[in-house]
Amino acid sequence: MTGASSGLGKAAAILFADKGWKVIASMRDPSKEQELIKYANISLLTLDVTNPVEIEQAAKQALAQGDVAVVFNNAGYGLAGPLESTTDAQIVRQLDTNLLGVIRVTQAFIPAFRARKAGLFITTTSIGGLITFPFNSVYHATKWALEGWSESMAFELSKFGIGIKTVSPGGIKTDFMSRSMTLTQHPAYAEHTAKVLARFTDPARRAVGSTAEEIAAVVYEAATDGKDQLRYVAGRDAQGLYAQRKQAGDEQFRKAVDKEFFG
Repeated sequence: MTGASSGLGKAAAILFADKGWKVIASMRDPSKEQELIKYANISLLTLDVTNPVEIEQAAKQALAQGDVAVVFNNAGYGLAGPLESTTDAQIVRQLDTNLLGVIRVTQAFIPAFRARKAGLFITTTSIGGLITFPFNSVYHATKWALEGWSESMAFELSKFGIGIKTVSPGGIKTDFMSRSMTLTQHPAYAEHTAKVLARFTDPARRAVGSTAEEIAAVVYEAATDGKDQLRYVAGRDAQGLYAQRKQAGDEQFRKAVDKEFFG
C-alpha cells in the first residue's frame, strides 16, 4: 500500500496486519517510521509516487516477496485555494501525486495480476470525487479523474479476473488539514476563502467525520467481500452528502452547496 506513513494508510496497514495479512507499507521515508516496524508481518518500502523509477523498483521488490493479492493506492494530499493564485508547480505536483501516481502504480502491477488472472486494486478517492466544494478545483480534478478512470479500468481488467475498487471517504479525523493540505491565497478572494475555511474547520463539522480506523474497515471490507462492486462511499457524512446529490440532482445540489458556504 502507498501513503502508509500516517492517517488512513497507517490505520489500514495495522488493520490488515492484525487480520493476519502480510503487508508491504510504502512511504517516502521509512526511516522515520516508529510504529509499523513493531509488526513482524509489515515490511516497509521506500516509494515516492511522483517518481516513476521508484514506482518500477518498488513494484519489483514487492512482487519478489511473493504473489500480491491487493494493491491499495492511498498516497495523496489536498490542494486548496483560488486557482488564480495556484502556481503551475503546485498544479503539476497535485496531479503527479493524486492521479498519475495511482495510474503508474497500478500499471506497474497489472502484468503480474494478468498472468495470475487474479488481483485487486483499491484506490482512496474522496467524497470530493463525487461532489465538489468551493476552492478545491485542482484537488477535485484529481479525485473525479480517479473515479472515472477506475470505472473505465474495471471494464478492461475484469476480462482477466482483476478487480478495481474505490473507497470514497468523507471527513477523517486525522491531521490531513495541517499535514496533508496545501492552501493558496489571493487577496481578491480573501473574504470568500475565509468563509469556506471557517466551514471546513468548524468543530461541529469535523465531529461528524470518521476515524481513520473506521475508513480502514471499509478498505478491508472492499478487499475481502468478494463483490463485483466498484465504489464504496465511506463514512456517514460522505454517504449523506452523496445521497443528497443523487436525490436533489446536480444543479439543485450545486446551488445548495453555494448557499451553505456563502449564504
